[in-house]
This record gives sequence, C-alpha cells and structure tokens, in this order.
Amino acid sequence: MENREKVLAVRRMQQFIVQRLKEPITLYQLAQAAGYSPFYSARIFKEVTGKTSFEYIRAMRMSAAATKLAGGDCKVIDVAFDFVFESHEGFTRAFSKQFGVPPGEFRRRKMPLKLFLPSRDSNYYLNKQNGELEMEKSKNNTVFVQVIDRPERKLILKCGRKASHYFEYCEEVGCEVWDTLSNIKDALYEPMGMWLPDNLIVPGTSVYAQGVEMPSSYNGPVPEGFDMISLPACKMMVFQGQSYDDSKFEDAISDLWEVMKTYDPTIYGFEWADNDGPRFQLEPMGYRGYIEARPVRQLNPKL
Repeated sequence: MENREKVLAVRRMQQFIVQRLKEPITLYQLAQAAGYSPFYSARIFKEVTGKTSFEYIRAMRMSAAATKLAGGDCKVIDVAFDFVFESHEGFTRAFSKQFGVPPGEFRRRKMPLKLFLPSRDSNYYLNKQNGELEMEKSKNNTVFVQVIDRPERKLILKCGRKASHYFEYCEEVGCEVWDTLSNIKDALYEPMGMWLPDNLIVPGTSVYAQGVEMPSSYNGPVPEGFDMISLPACKMMVFQGQSYDDSKFEDAISDLWEVMKTYDPTIYGFEWADNDGPRFQLEPMGYRGYIEARPVRQLNPKL
C-alpha cells in the first residue's frame, strides 16, 4: 500500500473518531471507515499516528474533557459520562494518568495542561506541490491549549488604514506603536497585535491593529492618535506553541496557524465567537513559544 493511501485511510478513521468522540467506537467501525480489514487498519493507524486507535481515542477524549472542565461549572461526573466513561472513579484515574492532576483539582485551579491535538500528529502528512500529492515528514509540534476568562475591560488601540497583518501594519503606522503601548501604566496584560471583528472596525480603518487592555474603570490618559473602546467579558481559547529559535518566528507562527485552521472547538464543548472580541497574538518570543487566542463561547453552559 502506498504511503499516500495509508494516510488517507488513517484520515478517514480520524474523521470518524472526531464525529463520534462522545459515542463508543469499535475497531470494526474504524476499519469500515478506512475501507480495510480491522487488523490492517489497526496496523496502519499505529504506523501513521504513532498511537494505537485506543490510545488516540483516549487522548482525544481526555483533552476534550479537560477543555470542557476548564470552560465552565459542569460537574466532573457529567463530563465523565459525556465522554463515554462508566464511572467517576474510572474517569478520575484516566484523567490523573494523562495530566498528573485529578479533574476536580484541575477544574478549581484552571491550570494549563498539555492537550493532545491531532492536527499534525501523524508521522506523515500530505503536501500538494506542483499538482501532485507528496509525502513529507511532519514536525510533530506540541501545542498547549487552554480556555481563559477575559473580564469586561477597555482597549487602547491604534488602527491602520487597510492592514490585515503585522507587516502591513508596520508599513502603514510604523513600529513605535508597541513602545507606546508598553509604557501605558495600569494595563491588565501585555500589548498585543489583534484582528478586529467586523463589529469593532471603524469604516476606513484596518482589521489589524495593536493595543493593550485596561481595567473597565480606567479613565486615565490615552496617547495622542490612539482610541479607547470598551470590550465585554468573554472567553478566549489560547494556543501556545513550543519554544523555538527567535530567528524562526515566522515558521513558529505558520505552524500554529496550521493547527488553529483545522481545530474544531465543538469537540471540546465550545464554538468560535469572533464578534465577542478581537483575536489576538502576543509578541513572538522564542523561549515561551508563539501565543495566539481566539474568542469562544461554551456550548450547553448549564451542563
């Protein structure tokens, strides 16, 4: 069997898993999705992903459960049943083994966890080049994901005219904006680059801007040429890549974008909510990995 056919078969199994993550999944079902015998399907799944199908499904469910626990007040037992665990005890053992902390403690402390993201976990991925599908080794980068609460706040920002990303913004506005933002006192967090949703874009200004978030009570000075707007409370899904050589920051950004492009938050109990606030990126720093965040809302928040 050609490498290309193996990867396509495994992708069909991966898609089947994503669609039925909250249901019992058998090897026979995966084999049907792959179009091969159960034995052969199990073998190529391990060869391509580096995990058995059982390990893969368990890692997906654990990560989905952790993300759901981080996003609301749902009960541990409800999350356990939601992801096909038969008891609170079994779920707690599996969660603790996966993350090194019991689910109840994780829910209280909202600590960041190393979640399993399947977007580029395979030993191979397909690359379209010169009209042909070719096999290349993947980078197997780990991405950390967590959901955080952003309070009601104000935003001091400076927009460009047509900029859609950082480099266009610097050409239009200049690079000194960052220094100005860094010197604003009482900021809640560090300065950030951001993509504004349609409801926050003033006609004639850019989708990409730079700004810094301030307490909702802030009534202090605003630098000349800057604006200040109010933002409602929201949840942000934060993606953080691995550390990298500072000279390769563009690769780190593009790698994370590849993950975010195919990431489905509904698997983990959320949906994208782009009008709730700006999608933002923090200053790329190799030692901490590239960080970007996108607004989300929790599905079925009463669970």
